[in-house]
Amino acid sequence: MILLELYHQEKEEYQDVAQDNSQPKLGDLRKTKLTLRQINKLRRLNDVRSFEFKERLKRVKQQYAPPAQPVV
Repeated sequence: MILLELYHQEKEEYQDVAQDNSQPKLGDLRKTKLTLRQINKLRRLNDVRSFEFKERLKRVKQQYAPPAQPVV
């Protein structure tokens, strides 16, 4: 868990409660199979998270970059 997740809740798009069937019931002995729809959704979420990470990294680099030298 990331520390920021304690203070900022995840966006609503990350979890679709209606599509969440990950909770096993009594008597479920086999692993669930992923459908193509679920795999594509995971891929899109991974793309979004990597984009957000790159944007956050840009802000951090800009924030901690050494100050520009004045032109003399």
